[in-house]
Amino acid sequence: MTASTQTIEYEYAPGHFRASEPNIHQPELLDEGQMILNMGPQHPSTHGVLRFEVVTDGEIIVDVVPHLGYLHRCFEKHAQSLPFNQTIPFVDRLDYLSAMTSEHAWVMGVERMLGIQGDLPKRTEYIRVLVAELNRIAAHFVAIGTYALDIGAYTPFLWLMRDREHIQRLLEWVSGARMLYNYMWIGGLFYDLPVGFEERCREFTKYLIPKLNELQQLVIDNEIFVKRTANVGVLPLPVAINYGCTGPVLRGSGLRYDLRRVDGYSVYPELEFDIPIGTGQVGTVGDCWDRNNVRVLECRESLRIIEQCLDQLTGTHKRTRDYDPQALVPKKIRPKAMDFYARAESAKGELGFFFRTDGKSDVPVRAKCRSCSYHNLSVISEISRGAMLADLVAIIGSIDVVMGEVDR
Repeated sequence: MTASTQTIEYEYAPGHFRASEPNIHQPELLDEGQMILNMGPQHPSTHGVLRFEVVTDGEIIVDVVPHLGYLHRCFEKHAQSLPFNQTIPFVDRLDYLSAMTSEHAWVMGVERMLGIQGDLPKRTEYIRVLVAELNRIAAHFVAIGTYALDIGAYTPFLWLMRDREHIQRLLEWVSGARMLYNYMWIGGLFYDLPVGFEERCREFTKYLIPKLNELQQLVIDNEIFVKRTANVGVLPLPVAINYGCTGPVLRGSGLRYDLRRVDGYSVYPELEFDIPIGTGQVGTVGDCWDRNNVRVLECRESLRIIEQCLDQLTGTHKRTRDYDPQALVPKKIRPKAMDFYARAESAKGELGFFFRTDGKSDVPVRAKCRSCSYHNLSVISEISRGAMLADLVAIIGSIDVVMGEVDR
């Protein structure tokens, strides 16, 4: 029999097919009146290529199962096949809305393994914090704007995208890229701030303060927004801790935990800023309203940090001819053999990197990313059970996940 006419008979194995089905819940096992709904993986409302398997009893949610893996980033495999410095562009693509804070965590980790973290010029450290906090505000603007859009308010999204554009232009001026920067290098920076950047940035901070007041009135204190988010998706603090939640999701539940204070990395210990938390001001501590209010308050604190950095960069650590942002950038990065974990506070929480090195190569033996979006996403099932189906979009949006970081 030739290959063209040969037929192959496959043994029917119903158990195997059932195991490979895309749902966890089986229709035949549901109670009377329950049904399975699929939400996603279209991008709107699910904030990325994310699918939710929702079991409902009428309009009440019985269970929610997030289904991941539609993006296939393969970040960790990339990181294990490239030198440390060549991985930075891939780090940018984790939380692509907050790439500067992701870069900060990666380069600090490698610098600590090399033992040069204390040797960097203070101007370098202040520039890093400055651009990271600008990017944090831009990421929160996307979170708040798209959240308002999710629950029916169109104007806040347009206003916040308008103001975010100013930050995008500033960061593009610094690095040459709008979103994926490759600006922080191991041992320094790609380049110093452009001439006139500090003045332009200070103009932006003066512009943004009244805009944040408008945002507070338009969204956070809006009666419709309050009714839509207060007492919805309540995340108790013990549950948040047990699920490994961090960032605004954890702080919205009332815990004043921020790695910029806890670890005190870079020049953050030298700066004055507060850590906002949820207080249940209009509902219950840890509800959707608290999480969004924390993000707005964090934008105000980031502005305080930016202004202090600008004071340093135009004062004690102003630009000089002998400042070289690449002076400590190593030509070959070969840390000693070790297992090492480094972390930083990204816009969404604790972003950490685990490294395993052999002391011989500039390519890590193992690189593992601790994704804050992944841990925050895992709690959705817990806080959605018993809620109305119409509130599920409000709960998902309040978590603020980026799938580039989840499907790493």
